[in-house]
Amino acid sequence: MTGFAKRQREIDGRIITVEIKSLNSKQMDATLKLPATLREHELELRAMVNSLERGKIDFCISEETGGSARRLDAAAAAVRINDIRSFAAAQEMKITDNELLTIVMVQQDLWAESSENKEHEASWDELKELVAATIDELDGSRSHEGGILKEDFTKHVDLMEHYLGEIPRYEQERIATAKERIRNYLAEAAVKNVDENRFEQELIYYLEKLDITEEKVRLAKHINYFRDVMEHEESCGKKLGFIAQEMGREINTTGSKANHVEIQRLVVAMKDELEKIKEQLGNIL
Repeated sequence: MTGFAKRQREIDGRIITVEIKSLNSKQMDATLKLPATLREHELELRAMVNSLERGKIDFCISEETGGSARRLDAAAAAVRINDIRSFAAAQEMKITDNELLTIVMVQQDLWAESSENKEHEASWDELKELVAATIDELDGSRSHEGGILKEDFTKHVDLMEHYLGEIPRYEQERIATAKERIRNYLAEAAVKNVDENRFEQELIYYLEKLDITEEKVRLAKHINYFRDVMEHEESCGKKLGFIAQEMGREINTTGSKANHVEIQRLVVAMKDELEKIKEQLGNIL
């Protein structure tokens, strides 16, 4: 499910910004971008992000450091300057002192945190709180989207139930049409002296094969089960997908047995509503 959250806080003289963006995906696919100071905590941070369960997640922590929070490793910088000068000379390149200084000063590995600002347990706990709050904010935006999808699903299953309830009004006509069709076949074949008892037996056998009572009952139960799962269960996306498959199976069987134009139209209408549900099921956790 889609969502976005961003939070910022000052921790130990650093401005920490946490951003999380979520896009639709059937699996969990999280990408973490962390500053060097947090690399040792990557596994713990990834575990926190994985609590979102599904989605293509872009998770980013950035930091802005105050002037007193870090110091230049002068010895390492001197070595780096000499290395760059030697390389430039070997390549017959000219480089000014200002250009050299600019190159060196932006290299983050030459800057170390001052001893009084090194990360300790308290600051890490505070950072975890910030990350957790950002994840909760993202989860809230996804829940809001989920509420909209729930209303949409409810509309579609209500329409399916309505179309299903319209089928019985055509069933008596369907039986009468089937009887008439068989009698016409017999008349066209010039069959005389038809045994009415045998005819009724064969007709019953034929109509039993076209009976859709079980399909209607099962479809009605699947619709109610879909509503119940949607209303009461957490992380129900996959289960709703399975229920939708069963609903599709009953609708297809009803269509294959319908043998009546109006029932076929109702079947097509139910299929259309079911497809609209399936299109959005991938967005449900």
